[in-house]
Amino acid sequence: MSRVANIPVAIPKGVETTLSESQISIKGGKGNLQLALHSLVGVSQEDEVLKISAKNDSRQASALAGTFRALINNMVVGVSQGFEKRLELRGVGYRAKASGSNVNLTVGYSHAIDYKLPGGVKAETPSQTEIVISGADKQLVGQVAAEIRDFRPPEPYKGKGIRYVDERVYRKEAKKK
Repeated sequence: MSRVANIPVAIPKGVETTLSESQISIKGGKGNLQLALHSLVGVSQEDEVLKISAKNDSRQASALAGTFRALINNMVVGVSQGFEKRLELRGVGYRAKASGSNVNLTVGYSHAIDYKLPGGVKAETPSQTEIVISGADKQLVGQVAAEIRDFRPPEPYKGKGIRYVDERVYRKEAKKK
């Protein structure tokens, strides 16, 4: 059996959970998240703890129990604390501006790029070369950050482009004459 699934998920104060046979719903200060459960995974609530278990002894059920435990833990952390990704723009004239549900990027193309944010995700620009993406859904925050990064990924010769703040870009040596 998966060792990850054996660890119970603690529910902090201010977070409500609703269990049904095929779905779990978690509600907190940062938002509401729902997850459809697999038929091989069982979830039970005891006091302020969620326990995830495999419904049979198959290898697939054990693997799914560990996966669903991680997903449910991410949901609990997301609605209580939230997740954020930080992006950095490097290059001459590269700028970003967040306004409402849009992020306007000027990253070296002949036109500016307007990226519309999906619901549940917010973007801030503390400076013109920084973007902070935040939200309750870990997967959605990571997906939005990856889509923005894909407009101009960092290139290996000068290091220009959009990168994660903690990302290391390996530089190549230029061609010699």
